[in-house]
Amino acid sequence: MIKTICLIRGNPEENYPAFSARMRKVTRQVLTANDLQALSITITEDPPPRFSVIPFRKGKIAAFSLVSGSGKILADLEQEPGFSGYYQVTEALPVSYQRNWPDGEVTPGLCMLTLFRKKRSIPYQTFLHRWHNGHTPLSLKVHPLWHYNRNVVDQVLVPRSEPIDGIVEEHVKTPSELLNPFKFFGNPLIILWRFLQVYRDTLSFLDYSTIEPYVVREYWVTSSRKAQQRQ
Repeated sequence: MIKTICLIRGNPEENYPAFSARMRKVTRQVLTANDLQALSITITEDPPPRFSVIPFRKGKIAAFSLVSGSGKILADLEQEPGFSGYYQVTEALPVSYQRNWPDGEVTPGLCMLTLFRKKRSIPYQTFLHRWHNGHTPLSLKVHPLWHYNRNVVDQVLVPRSEPIDGIVEEHVKTPSELLNPFKFFGNPLIILWRFLQVYRDTLSFLDYSTIEPYVVREYWVTSSRKAQQRQ
């Protein structure tokens, strides 16, 4: 099975409900693909908090995660207004939830979708090593993550795609565990130290000027038995 991720951004004049409605229409079109084995989508449904220690982006975005036998590009996604990238990725799940909710229902809790590029001054293998063997275990230690979906971009499938090296989805069980810094980073005695740890570690492997964190909700639209077993 091959996993691909397609990113579609909202138009400036589009509000969140209109963007969600447009993405639902796109989803129905994608479901007609013959080779599709599993499809999930993470999408911005509400604006981020006005004040946050995390630099959440205010734009609207949807990430379509597709699992198929061929990994072929779906024209309905590539041609959609706001298309910004189509990528073949390698997925890893250092920690994963066990699904007990049906397809079509929103995943419990809240998710942070993050897009980024590698630090320019380091080799690619160093980028992967620091990301996988340094930052990932630190994130799992510091944050109350329920599900961590790490995607390395292996191939850009559409030439006009935005340059991205990593796509990460970090899930928590309740919204406050992401939006309350004392729950996401820890109590007042350790929060500053943990925040500095994460910040310094992040700077060691990615280009901080390219980081794009979004508050999103996740929906499993359809999931084959194989796809569920991965989790």
